[in-house]
Amino acid sequence: MPTTRRLLAVIAAGALSVSLAACATSERGGDAQAGATGGTMVFGAAGAPKNFDPIFNDDGESFRPIRQMYDTLITYKPGTTELTPGLATAWESTPDGKQWTFTIREGVTFTDGTPLDAAAVCANFDRWANMQGDAAQSNMIYYADVFEGFKGNGGIYDSCQAASPTSAVMTLTKNKGAFPAAFGLTAFSISSPTALKQYDADNVTQSGDSFSYPAYATDHPTGTGAFKFESYDRTANTITLVRNDQYWGEKAKLDKLVFRVIPDENARKQELTAGTIDGYDLPSPADYASLKSSGQQVLIRDPFNVLYMGINTKNNPALRDLRVRQALAYAIDRQALVQTKLPEGAEVATQFMPQTVAGYAADVQQYPYDPQKAKDLLAQAGASNLTLNFYYPTEVSRPYMPNPTDIFQLIAENLRQVGITVNPVPRPWNGGFKDDVQTAGKQDLHLLGWTGDYNDAGNFIGTFFGREKPEFGAEDPAMYAEINAADANPDQAQKQAQYEQANRDIMAKYLPAVPISSSPPAIVVGPSIQGLVPSPLTDERFNTVSKTQS
Repeated sequence: MPTTRRLLAVIAAGALSVSLAACATSERGGDAQAGATGGTMVFGAAGAPKNFDPIFNDDGESFRPIRQMYDTLITYKPGTTELTPGLATAWESTPDGKQWTFTIREGVTFTDGTPLDAAAVCANFDRWANMQGDAAQSNMIYYADVFEGFKGNGGIYDSCQAASPTSAVMTLTKNKGAFPAAFGLTAFSISSPTALKQYDADNVTQSGDSFSYPAYATDHPTGTGAFKFESYDRTANTITLVRNDQYWGEKAKLDKLVFRVIPDENARKQELTAGTIDGYDLPSPADYASLKSSGQQVLIRDPFNVLYMGINTKNNPALRDLRVRQALAYAIDRQALVQTKLPEGAEVATQFMPQTVAGYAADVQQYPYDPQKAKDLLAQAGASNLTLNFYYPTEVSRPYMPNPTDIFQLIAENLRQVGITVNPVPRPWNGGFKDDVQTAGKQDLHLLGWTGDYNDAGNFIGTFFGREKPEFGAEDPAMYAEINAADANPDQAQKQAQYEQANRDIMAKYLPAVPISSSPPAIVVGPSIQGLVPSPLTDERFNTVSKTQS
């Protein structure tokens, strides 16, 4: 038998450890073990969740409540990107990376009473791999990126077998560099097979560019997490979770956790300072000082993200000319944007991943602010009178983009200064912007970004540019092949070198988007909240939180 590469839970194989010193814990949310039990925490959400079925989501406003109700096989140590046990206590792979064996935690039950075992884990993997119809066309972005498609249609998933109640063996058709870290993705949370069947979880229907989801996703999410679903009042825009007293890990201190949707950031700030909510995510950097002076706790995460201006080459032929895309890059004063629109510690991004990720290349082609060079390139390409539809999101703040409107306005003015006519197209984040940009590809330019899910280059440039996507338009097989060759290489040194070269080529030969910045986002909570540990992955769990009762 081949020797195996043992990956015990205490090892973060290839992962970045963003460790927090013990003395810093109280400064960044307090002692997670301290505080009284009971009470209700109300968290101000910037937008409504799409639904509560993990596999059909890819955005933070949906994932935040999902993370409280579900667990993954592998997870991340609080405050870091280091791997640690979740529903699997240990995991191992064969040297070629094609087979993974998980030791399943014993004594765990889903919130509907269904026991967790290897068969339940395999049922989830099989469900994802064999998704069909409208469900397969819906927002399964994470599955499509990591598993490269569905079974029988180019996907790398082959099978999952329950070798015993505590041993699940998953087989792939090739090595995938995303693993083992990608097993911690919230999208790959493990659902109760009983509830999936009872509430017809795969019965997704499509109408135009929109999707309707079944009862499992809307009203009966069933995981193994520290909280369980109680209700979603769509009139009041509130999601209520309650403590799961049967949770296998550290039980929640709060009785209830309520997410109240408050789209306007200033309204969220006002409600926090008035004490009607207990926290919200991604406060504007301009508000840090006033929040602190009013007694709020502004908790700064370590940066692990990138903001970019995407370029869709499908609708406007001029954008297929590399010189035009380079002109767009030279036209943007990214240093001014970082200094005036982003929090302290933000940096101009030279490529589509943070410097801490293996595969980052220090010698990529640079695009410093040079409006004259931008004008010259546009003239050479015969595109001096270019008109572009620029989409940007509203009713949302993202870790890489605290105020999309402000950032859009600065970039749009830069583009106008080099002779480009900009048509602004503001769209709400869910039910508008994401559908238009990522599904329909209606835009010429757009603002978007990414917070890394785990420390692997493929999670950044592979997610963006590893396959054809409506977001960027025209197909570019050479770029896809270069990225995917690196991802499939089990030799870590070779893989890093391949990703470095891919980054050089993306910035010099392809330029499908313009990297803008990387920044340290914040999450803010009131003075009565203790124990919230900020995560570079925005992967905060609320079971450690306690609230001082007034």
